[in-house]
Amino acid sequence: MSQNPVQTIRGEVVDAITKMPLPGANVVLEETGAGTSTDMDGRFELPDVTVGRYTLQVRFIGYEPAVISELLVGSGKEVVVKVEMEEAVSKLNEVVVSSGYRKDRPVNSMAVVSARTFSVEEARRYAGALDDPGRMAGNFAGVTTAGINNNAIVVRGNAPKGLLWRLEGVDIPVPSHFSGSNVAGGGGLTMFSSQMLSNSEFYTGAFPTEYGNATAGVFDMKLRNGNNQKQEFAAQVGVQGIEAAAEGPFRKKSGGSYLFNYRYSTMALIFDFLPETREGTEIPVYQDLSFKVNMPAGDAGIFSLWGIGGLSKSTSSGFDEPNKWKYPEDREKMRFEYNMGAMGVTHRKALSETTYLTSTVAVNTGQHVYEEKIRLDDAIPDLLFPKLFVEQI
Repeated sequence: MSQNPVQTIRGEVVDAITKMPLPGANVVLEETGAGTSTDMDGRFELPDVTVGRYTLQVRFIGYEPAVISELLVGSGKEVVVKVEMEEAVSKLNEVVVSSGYRKDRPVNSMAVVSARTFSVEEARRYAGALDDPGRMAGNFAGVTTAGINNNAIVVRGNAPKGLLWRLEGVDIPVPSHFSGSNVAGGGGLTMFSSQMLSNSEFYTGAFPTEYGNATAGVFDMKLRNGNNQKQEFAAQVGVQGIEAAAEGPFRKKSGGSYLFNYRYSTMALIFDFLPETREGTEIPVYQDLSFKVNMPAGDAGIFSLWGIGGLSKSTSSGFDEPNKWKYPEDREKMRFEYNMGAMGVTHRKALSETTYLTSTVAVNTGQHVYEEKIRLDDAIPDLLFPKLFVEQI
């Protein structure tokens, strides 16, 4: 008789402010009742969990209970979670413990209102999100997208170009393929896969002081660490692209890990095979790479190397023969490119049980290229097509 596939759930439990591990925290799966406790390093492991969706509850004396809902357990990949718990205020004569999960409570303690924390699971399940955090944000109150053909975000009527993107605490250029092609501040899709993300935050107003360059909203993205105990590889094909990912430890028991993800546009591969493809049609091509390397160094702290990069190009050749000029774009030869990259090194060290220091050195770059040429008919006077529009770069 066949057996049900099983998988392992593991992770770590830390203090939300100091990021120090919490040993002895109780971890329970609500649906099955299976549970365990964290070790001295705040780590836990629940082996042989049947695939499906579960609710993970974490409790620790002196802290608010933490609940992770709709946790998806699949057979091909271990589930690794990081739970951050907030201290609870308790009276000496009475202790009241109640479970709950507030989506409007951000990780950033300086954010008071207009903040939303979202997980990788949410970015993948929102209607119309297409695994794109940018499109997912259009489902939030007071937020919409500029159109169905792009992921530009309009927050309470503000222009999309006023949105600030941050990655690992550093301001970066817009991480979207074809950024600026239709709307300033938006593009076709976000350059990194949602599978790379840890719990991240989206702000729609009343920003903490660290977000000084934002006028409309803030996307504060965090990359997750790779699996530090087991080598894992994944591949998927979707509308957004063909992806390949790899993660695992450098060596067992070292605590270090790597995580890489590469994606290439699906449409670029199948465009020539589509039956309705018209000669001279615009062809979009894009690819991106994102990674994070996590390296614990004992008393020296934790070092991490992270980066993201994307190349996107859209071209249309038009026609040289005037008898084929049925539409305006038939006489155009166009090339649009948007290239972006960001990379940094982050060092994190605990100075005491209540204080830690994080330092980051990063570099980023962005490039827009636009070239357009319009073919002229000898029978049409040049006054109708000034030389300014013949070649525009």
